[in-house]
Amino acid sequence: MGVAARCPYGRPAVIAQPAYLRDGTPFPTTYYLSCPHAVARIDALEAAGGVDRYERLVASDAAVAAEYRAGAVRQGELRRPAARMADGGASLGLGIAGTSREGAVKCLHAHAAFALAEPDYALGRRILAEAAPLYPAGECCTA
Repeated sequence: MGVAARCPYGRPAVIAQPAYLRDGTPFPTTYYLSCPHAVARIDALEAAGGVDRYERLVASDAAVAAEYRAGAVRQGELRRPAARMADGGASLGLGIAGTSREGAVKCLHAHAAFALAEPDYALGRRILAEAAPLYPAGECCTA
């Protein structure tokens, strides 16, 4: 576990999480969005139907589908087996946010966090752009 990305004010915005907790429990979210302001901005997108909208976009646009698949491939590269894996390693093959169904977006927070930690993730950058401004102007939201 560690900080994968920081906000403009130097606070942790994204936490990197190992594939498995110490007790072997799978943790399918590699990057966890931790900035309260960013979380609230993504909450608003989800509340407005963003998950369904992005799933439809992945299903209908070949370029966006390729962005999604590239993120899933990178997710697989990042996840590593652990000494203890309560699921026998089954979660290692899951996509961003622990998705198992091709094209499932599930959690915009996970995709946004992934893009902040892995800036080449284009689908996540789309989500970040729609959520802008991700951070408050003037001062840190936790100050």
